[in-house]
Amino acid sequence: MMNRHMELDPKSVTSEPTNSPGKEKRGVASELSSPSLHSMDSGFFERGIKTMLSIRKSKRSLNKEKEKEGTGTWKGKRLSLRFPKSYENKTTNCNGLQEVSEKIEAEPIQGKPLSVMEINELIQKRQLLEAFASIKYLEDETITERDAEKYKDNPQEFVRKSKDVDLLYNSITNVIQAIVVGTLEHPTVEDTMLTSLVTLIAYEEAAHPNTGSAGGPGSDSLGMPRKWKEVWREAINESARKRVLRVPMALKEEDSSWLNLHLGFLQKHLSEDLLKIKLSVQKCYPEEYQVCDLYVEAFHKAIASHLQDLSQRPLEFNELYTLLNWVANTYCSELFLGNPDLKPEIKTENLSLLLTPAVWDKLKNDYITSAKGKIKSYFGNILRLEVTEKWEKEVHPEVKENLYQSSLSLDIQTIIGEHMKISRAISRSLETKMLELCLAELREFIPRFEEEFVVWSTAQDSPIFAPYFVAYINNFHDLLSGLEAMFKVNTEELQKIVAALTRNFTSIFSNKLRKKAQPLLKKILTKDWILLMERPDSLASAVSQFSKHLQHMREPMGQELLRDVHKYVVREYITLVIKPRWKMNRETRQQVSNKMNQEARIIHNMLIDQGSDADWLVPAMHHIANIIGEKKKDKIKEYVKELCQDYPDIRKEHVLAILALRGLGRTRRAAIFRQGYHVPESPDGGEGSTLFAEIDVPVITSCF
Repeated sequence: MMNRHMELDPKSVTSEPTNSPGKEKRGVASELSSPSLHSMDSGFFERGIKTMLSIRKSKRSLNKEKEKEGTGTWKGKRLSLRFPKSYENKTTNCNGLQEVSEKIEAEPIQGKPLSVMEINELIQKRQLLEAFASIKYLEDETITERDAEKYKDNPQEFVRKSKDVDLLYNSITNVIQAIVVGTLEHPTVEDTMLTSLVTLIAYEEAAHPNTGSAGGPGSDSLGMPRKWKEVWREAINESARKRVLRVPMALKEEDSSWLNLHLGFLQKHLSEDLLKIKLSVQKCYPEEYQVCDLYVEAFHKAIASHLQDLSQRPLEFNELYTLLNWVANTYCSELFLGNPDLKPEIKTENLSLLLTPAVWDKLKNDYITSAKGKIKSYFGNILRLEVTEKWEKEVHPEVKENLYQSSLSLDIQTIIGEHMKISRAISRSLETKMLELCLAELREFIPRFEEEFVVWSTAQDSPIFAPYFVAYINNFHDLLSGLEAMFKVNTEELQKIVAALTRNFTSIFSNKLRKKAQPLLKKILTKDWILLMERPDSLASAVSQFSKHLQHMREPMGQELLRDVHKYVVREYITLVIKPRWKMNRETRQQVSNKMNQEARIIHNMLIDQGSDADWLVPAMHHIANIIGEKKKDKIKEYVKELCQDYPDIRKEHVLAILALRGLGRTRRAAIFRQGYHVPESPDGGEGSTLFAEIDVPVITSCF
C-alpha cells in the first residue's frame, strides 16, 4: 500500500540532472564496484546480476500484458516524491536549498520501472534522487504484489526481490557515506552534491515514516526507514576519525620532538577543516542539521580517542608535558578551536572533557613520576658542576654585597620555579605535586652535597675551602629564605637538614683551623720562640687564613664564628702559656712578657679589624704577660686583681699557675693570691665568664 507521502502522478517526467563529465571523472565510481567499500554487497551483485536481469525482463513483460488486460494502472504508473509541508519550511532557510525545495515542489521526481542494473548505474553516477525514486517504485511494487499474494506459490522470488531492494538501498547508503567522508578530502566543496544529499535524506524520511510497524515474513527491512540521517551523522564521525589519523606523525627515533610536531600538524590541518566547514560546508545544509556542531563534536571525539591512544605509549617527561599542556592550554585556545576566524559557528562551550578523568590523572601521575628522575638529574648536574668547575679548578667564589656567593641557591630555586610554573599552567594540583616532589628531592640532595663537600675538603688542603665553606652556608640560608618567600612552603624539615650540614661544615672548619694553629701554639715558651726565631705574626697569619673569610659570611653566624675563633686562639694561647716548664730567670721572663704582649696586640688587632666583637678577650693575654714580666710584688698583686675582675670564672688554680710561671715560690704565690683574688659575686654573669672555665689547670710541680 502506498504511504501518505507518496502519490501517483502520470504527468510527471522529470528526473535528477546528471553530474557534469568533469565531476564524474573526479570520483563518481560505483560504491558497489569499489574494493574498499562493502565488497560483500558488490560481490553479490556480480554473482547474480545476469540471472536477475533475465528473470526480471520475462516477468515484467508478462506483468505488462496482464496490466493491459486489466485497468492499465501499472503501465502508466509514475512515482511523485514531495516534501511534507513542515520540511519545506525548514529547508528554505539554508543557503542554496530554497531553489532545490521549490524545484521538488514544482517538478516531482518520477520513479521508473528500471532494472536492478539500471538503478545501480544511476547510483554509480551518483544520480541518487532518481535512483531512490526507482528503488522506491520497486519496493512499493514488491509490497503491493506481496499484499496481493502473488508470491504465495513462489516465495523465493519475493525473497530475491526484497533482497534487491535492500542491497540497492545499502548501495545508496554506501554512497552517502562516501560523499560525506570525501567532503573534506577535496580542495573545494561540491555544493550540488551536498544539497542533493539533503534532499535525498528528506525524501527517504518522507517515504519511510517511522511507524514502528514491521514488514512481512522474510522482509524485515522492506518498507522500513533507512535512517540515512543517522548514516550521515556516522559518516561525519568516520570522516573526522580518518582526518585525525591521517595527520603526519614522525617516529620518535627520527625526531625527539615528534609529539610536539604532530600536535602542531593536528592544529593546522583540523583548523583548516573547521574553517572549510564554516565557510563552505554548512551553507549546503538546513539550519536544523547543526552541521558545525556535529563536525566539532565528531572531531572532538576523534581527537579524544587519538590522544587516549597516545597516552598509552611510554612517554618521557617532555612528551608528557607537551601532551598535558596541549590539552589544557592549546586545544580550546585561539591557537585551535577558539580561533576568532572560526567564531561564532564553532563553539566549545558544550564539549565534554577531551580526556576522561582517569586518563587525565594517569598522565599527571606519569608526569610527576617522570619529573622525579628529571629533578634528581638536575640537582646532580648542579653538584657535578660545583665539583668540576669550582673545587677542582680552585675558582674563588663571587662576592656580592660583601658576602661570598655561589650559584647553588639560585640554580635550585630556578629549577623549582620553572617546573612549578609549567605545572601551574596545566593545573594547580599539578603545581602542588611538583613543589612537593622538588622539596622531597631537595631533602635528599642536601645531604648528598654535604657528603661530597666533606670528602673533598678532608682529602686535601685547598685554599678555597674556607671561602666555599662560607659561600655554602650563605647559599643554604638564602635557599631556605627564598623557598619561604617565593613558594610559601614550610621549611621546618629543611631547616633541620641545613642545620646539620652547618654543624658538620663548621666542625671541619674548626678542625682545619686547629690543624694550622696548633703547631705554632706549641712553640710558645720554647727557646726558639723566646729567642724570636718565629715571627710574632706567624700565629695570627695562620689563623687569618680562615678567620678573614668569616667577614663575608651572613650575620649573625659570621659574627658568632669569628667570636669563636677569637676565643679559641686566646684560650689555647693561655692554656699553653700556663703549662709548667723550666724556671725562667729575670731576663727570660722579660723577653716572654714582651713577646706575649706583642703577639696579643697582633692577634687582637687582626680579629677586631676582621669584625670580631669579642673585645672582652683583649686584656687576658696582656694581664698574664704583665704578671710574668713585673718585678715588683705589689704590682703583681694589682695585675692579679685586675685579671680576676675582668674574668670572674678564673679559679685559684689558674692564678697559682700564672704566679708559678712568674717564678714565685709556693708561699709567695699563696700570699699574693690571698691579697689579689676575690670571689666574684656572679661568676657566670659576665661575657668573659667562659674563658678560664674552659682551660684545664696544669699540675704545678714542686720545683716551682
